[in-house]
Amino acid sequence: MGSIPTTSYAHGAWEAPLLGETIGANLASTVAAHADREALIDLGTGVRWTYREFAAEVDAVALGLLDAGIGKGDRVGIWSPNRAEWTLTQFATAAIGAILVNINPAYRSEEVRYVLGQAEIGMLIAARKFKTSDYEEIIDRIRPECPLLRQVILFDTDSWSDLVAGGRDGDRARLMDAAAGLAADDPINIQYTSGTTGFPKGATLSHHNILNNGYFVGELCAYTEADRICIPVPFYHCFGMVMGNLAAVSHGAAMVIPAPAFDPKATLAAVAQERCTSLYGVPTMFIAELAEPDFDSYDLSCLRTGIMAGSPCPVEVMKQVIDRMGMREVSICYGMTETSPVSTQTRRDDTITQRTATVGRVGPHLEIKIVDPDTGLTVPRGDPGELCTRGYSVMLGYWNDPEKTGEAIDTARWMHTGDLATMDEDGYVAITGRIKDMVIRGGENIYPREIEEFLYTHPDILDAQVVGIPDRKYGEELVAWIRMREGTAALDANAVAEFCSGRLAHYKIPRYVHIVDEFPMTVTGKVRKVDIRSTSQRLFGGDDQQDDGLQDDDQHESGERS
Repeated sequence: MGSIPTTSYAHGAWEAPLLGETIGANLASTVAAHADREALIDLGTGVRWTYREFAAEVDAVALGLLDAGIGKGDRVGIWSPNRAEWTLTQFATAAIGAILVNINPAYRSEEVRYVLGQAEIGMLIAARKFKTSDYEEIIDRIRPECPLLRQVILFDTDSWSDLVAGGRDGDRARLMDAAAGLAADDPINIQYTSGTTGFPKGATLSHHNILNNGYFVGELCAYTEADRICIPVPFYHCFGMVMGNLAAVSHGAAMVIPAPAFDPKATLAAVAQERCTSLYGVPTMFIAELAEPDFDSYDLSCLRTGIMAGSPCPVEVMKQVIDRMGMREVSICYGMTETSPVSTQTRRDDTITQRTATVGRVGPHLEIKIVDPDTGLTVPRGDPGELCTRGYSVMLGYWNDPEKTGEAIDTARWMHTGDLATMDEDGYVAITGRIKDMVIRGGENIYPREIEEFLYTHPDILDAQVVGIPDRKYGEELVAWIRMREGTAALDANAVAEFCSGRLAHYKIPRYVHIVDEFPMTVTGKVRKVDIRSTSQRLFGGDDQQDDGLQDDDQHESGERS
């Protein structure tokens, strides 16, 4: 008779073995099995390829890169929103062993200059423009300061057309020769993590890291060649290129690109038109889709599953995703760029509570543990601590930064996530916040997510984010940023306090309330709490703020409890 585990450790024993092949070899297997099935549909450009056609395009780009002098280990940057050519570049660089360096579409000149230099990028493939950014102008301006950047290829120009056209006439034997020199553990991708201080760090990932992560995420979603995955999340991030593209290709499923960047209407239309069975997004994306006035006009009966990740999902949103969108098997994933990214995931038959109060159980072939941040010892189940993960998914390291790598990965190859978590008796993990986000008010540890979940229960509140700001008396005070439902009156700090009174401990009631139309977001749709914190400090100034409240430049109400 087995005993209940007493420590917060779990491993993902799994019957199916890890994939020991390169991304190129895996694509070849899929093409052999599903050549005539649709592989990629880009609704923005009208591109529609079967796996046979997709592989031919990948080969043309790969041969074009070889003709341009790109080979194994060379860094190729890509700076672009989602489009079919992004995916071609992803698979083409993998086919020849070049290292694809993902550059955030939101980056500006200083950040791009840093990445080009830090990763020693020799070729940059980019869009000409995106939203308000003129990529072509920025590249021309900073290129003299990037001596290692030898070539720039721009989509929708002759430089891209010529590269692909040259590759179409190339000798495929060269691709076979290149593939013969590749190993699954070779670095294949560098993704720059969003640094809140200093410059971002380049997480270096191998074929083995990201191919297996995409594959096993897809396994837990029960993907087959019959699935069609709508991917409105960005490719530059693991969510798009690993959980999206690699999960699809490793199962022979179709990749559907609804638009270059997230658009709720385009996403809903893509699901309905292409009969997608799976939909990806962070909670704010699903909130935006559900809030569309004509939401009920879209036929979403094709949806079965999907992935929600990036931040906790409010219970009410999860209920609507299941009931109104039909995503009965929707999966919650948790992870970080440095772990390829997914470490834990909910299962298809998990309850709504398990999908909202937890981030699931450890993924296949991985280990997780929760440790005391001070001692490093594994804590008992139910006790909070720092979540650590180990296994095939842990990055090779930060590019050219052994010091930062050593700070993140210990000598036993455990990746320290910086997230506070608990593990229950069944192995389900609940993320209670970032170590750095935990608020300590008057000696009490406060986890913002608990307060956010409570505020979601107010009928007039659409979304809420809670942070701490410095306070001379209590050390820190709580600030709640709130988005109101359309047509409702804005709440002030006193109204929020009245709603919380008797239902939350007094020290958990936000002192300050700030009503906004939207939160500051990353390009992946994650809320930037660092920006909320800094703006709150400017608005309220801790305990220096007067009781009469104030208004910001957008005339949204801000206030303090009297």
